[in-house]
Amino acid sequence: MRKIIVEDQIFEKFPGFVRGIIIVKNIENAPTNDRIGKLLDEIMSERIGEQWLEHEYVRAWEEAHRRFGSNPKRYPPSVKQLLKRIQKGRKIPFINSVVAAFNYVSLKYLVPCGGDDVDKIEGNLRLGFAKGNEIFVPLGGGSVEHPKPGEVIYYDDKSLRVMCRRWNWRNGDFSKITEETKRIVINVDGITPIPRRVVEDARDELADLLADECNAELTTDLITRERREIKLEF
Repeated sequence: MRKIIVEDQIFEKFPGFVRGIIIVKNIENAPTNDRIGKLLDEIMSERIGEQWLEHEYVRAWEEAHRRFGSNPKRYPPSVKQLLKRIQKGRKIPFINSVVAAFNYVSLKYLVPCGGDDVDKIEGNLRLGFAKGNEIFVPLGGGSVEHPKPGEVIYYDDKSLRVMCRRWNWRNGDFSKITEETKRIVINVDGITPIPRRVVEDARDELADLLADECNAELTTDLITRERREIKLEF
């Protein structure tokens, strides 16, 4: 049975890290959704203002990136990328219902949020430090890249294909969520000083939204320092 795993070394360096998990099956991922679209538009309007880029939750992720040797100004955490886009007056596009729901929840709670098509993944879904031999093709396609040794990556530990580089900077193309996707593992991440309850609230709102608007069947869970892996059951 496959698992979702956060390696011990992550908790050694980041003991306050928590990962909210949603395991989804039989989802209907429509190209449009009025309610999700409205929620995304409203939260984009609320997050206009430079102060959000300096919020302590955003700064916490920038500091985490520095601690594993990444430059958050050059490779910003995903939540900061969303906020920067809004500050520049650019609307976050509605890719599909699931991705739009991720972006809404990420902006509302100011935490990284994303997911992957499990049917494209062969092994365990593992968060850990790269060795440098892993394989990454960025979202949208492009040439093959290899993460730098010591970089935090989320990857398929059988094929060594990377779902996300620099923890939450850029997604890989192979496991992207499309309208045909049926089974998903979703991550909602928090790190000190972000309270665990914020991660749990974000996870639960997202789960409710996907159940209500996408007819998803799902379960929720939480990975912590005390519980570092969970079985991937559908």
